[in-house]
Amino acid sequence: MSSCGVAVTAVPWLPMDYDTLVIVGGPGASAIAECASVINYVRRASAQVRRLASVCSGAFVLAKTGVLNGRRATTHWNRAAELARNYPKIKVEPDYIYICDGKIWTSAGITAGIDLTLALIGEDLGHVVASQVAQQLVVYFRRPGGYSQKSSLLTAEPFNEVFTELMGWIREHIAEVITVERLACRVAMSPRNFSRIFRREIGVTPAKAIEQIRLEVARERVEQGRDSFEQIAANVGFKSADRMRDAFLRILRESPQSIRHRAHLYHEWKKSFEGNQPGTEHAHWQRGGAVAD
Repeated sequence: MSSCGVAVTAVPWLPMDYDTLVIVGGPGASAIAECASVINYVRRASAQVRRLASVCSGAFVLAKTGVLNGRRATTHWNRAAELARNYPKIKVEPDYIYICDGKIWTSAGITAGIDLTLALIGEDLGHVVASQVAQQLVVYFRRPGGYSQKSSLLTAEPFNEVFTELMGWIREHIAEVITVERLACRVAMSPRNFSRIFRREIGVTPAKAIEQIRLEVARERVEQGRDSFEQIAANVGFKSADRMRDAFLRILRESPQSIRHRAHLYHEWKKSFEGNQPGTEHAHWQRGGAVAD
């Protein structure tokens, strides 16, 4: 019986003649990672399957086998720090929805498993089939893996009200030159003390936070499709389209052109999808699905 009351029937493990092995997560993932028979089985299977994947905390099982050592990986954002701490040889990237490193795929928690599955279908059968599956699931858009699990502004959650207001100020003035000295002056601190407290409260350096916010705002405007990349770069403080593109590739692993193209396909598909659905005038549609008004 699963933790949510759904009965799950277990079957004996079959010989390792399958193509893709997916390790699912859940409350018991950490305990399973300590089961020697399971770890030995997954370790042997990893050498024979074409593709290995994990969903959510299933990454802890893969981590225990050692197959993630030296690779990029992700898991549920709430357990990413634990994964990085317990397995320092893994390059844990907590903001990613899913990551592919070689033949090993890892995904974030809960619905990110759907994004991972659609990406696997797309890799095997192409974008058209993946889109058809997404339509059946009432999932509008196959999000690229580089989309953040959480907004950097939501992730920050500083306890200090001063820093909460400061994060909002940064977003409002993102087109301007924002230095540590300028931020420190706003909160009446020395630059050195400000940098130390900022990192403690927000979790990243001021420079990193500013870049993340610039990237968020830029991605929103790229997806909207109204302004040129040069205009967007200037309006969010990247100074040039080339510098903005470099940041997109480095952090999101995707170019602004690709993200805009995906957004355009999504909006076209959404219009077509809603036009063919009965009663959609009474529903509020979101990227992740439909919620009745």
